Amino acid sequence: MGIMTRFKDIMAANFNALLDRAEDPEKMIDQYLRNLEQDFAKVKAETASIMTEEKNAKRKLDECDEEIARMTEYAKKAVAAGNDGEARRFLTKKAELAGQREVLSQNYTLACDNSAKMRQMHDKLAEDISVLKSKRDMLKAKVKVAETQKKINNMGSGLEDAGSNLAAFERMENRVNKMLDEADTMSQLNASNERNSIDELARKYDAQEDSSAVEDELAALKAEMGL
Repeated sequence: MGIMTRFKDIMAANFNALLDRAEDPEKMIDQYLRNLEQDFAKVKAETASIMTEEKNAKRKLDECDEEIARMTEYAKKAVAAGNDGEARRFLTKKAELAGQREVLSQNYTLACDNSAKMRQMHDKLAEDISVLKSKRDMLKAKVKVAETQKKINNMGSGLEDAGSNLAAFERMENRVNKMLDEADTMSQLNASNERNSIDELARKYDAQEDSSAVEDELAALKAEMGL
């Protein structure tokens, strides 16, 4: 019977193992829950039917007890009235009812046992469905967290790529800056060489002016001495 088989699975907590083997635990637990709820509806209807049988068995047993008590009272009244024959008839009916009562009592005991088992099954199934719903909610929450974590990890990977590209750009910038510094240094060196050349050329003419002044002063000295 499918209901009993799945119920035994629940009792043994086998659905945990089923979830561990499932490719999609969320879908698996939803399907398992739907099966249990369908089974629960059948168990609930069967429980109600058996509990009704228990009430009927109890009512019949009570009616039999009432009839036995009534026959006992009539027998007493017949004896009090001196009618032993009628008293015997009431007592005979009482004995017949006592035999029926034994069967009714057995039926009632059996109905009580069946009703107790069905109520136990009903309550256990209701409890397990509640537990499974909680597990489903927790599982779905974990799935959402996992999906969010996956998105964060993907974003982190993208940031790492951006960081790598930025580092490459910085290296390229450093190379360009180095090239500019080298070019500026060469320019300064060239300017310095040109300046040195101009200064040397100026000193040449300065030297010529100094030599000319000396010659002029020497000629003036000779004229003064009449030489």
